[in-house]
Amino acid sequence: MTTTSSSTPAGSARDGATADGAASAAASGGHARHRLDETIHAPVRLSIVAALAGADEAEFATVRDAIEVTDSTLSKQVSVLEKAGYVKVKKGYVGKRPRTWLSLTRDGRRAFESHLEALRAIAGG
Repeated sequence: MTTTSSSTPAGSARDGATADGAASAAASGGHARHRLDETIHAPVRLSIVAALAGADEAEFATVRDAIEVTDSTLSKQVSVLEKAGYVKVKKGYVGKRPRTWLSLTRDGRRAFESHLEALRAIAGG
């Protein structure tokens, strides 16, 4: 089977847009799904950001328990959010015990609010 560069991407005929068309639709106020933040959209990351949105900062263990994940899962997903600039990680001690505190950055709060607006628009609310 031979493929040519003029072939249409899968799904674009159904969606009515090519990759370039999707970008211009998003820029011109197209479907709200184009405004979803893929970094935040993953369920565990969305849960982390939502948990942090209601506080200035939270201990790692508190977030872990609130969103019901393991330490390793939370650590991995926090790393993704930190790399994106959405979460700040602060390490320190309480007495002799090490602690990790998590907080949303200004960019993280903006991204979360924008993501929620897109979800509301998709849901019709």
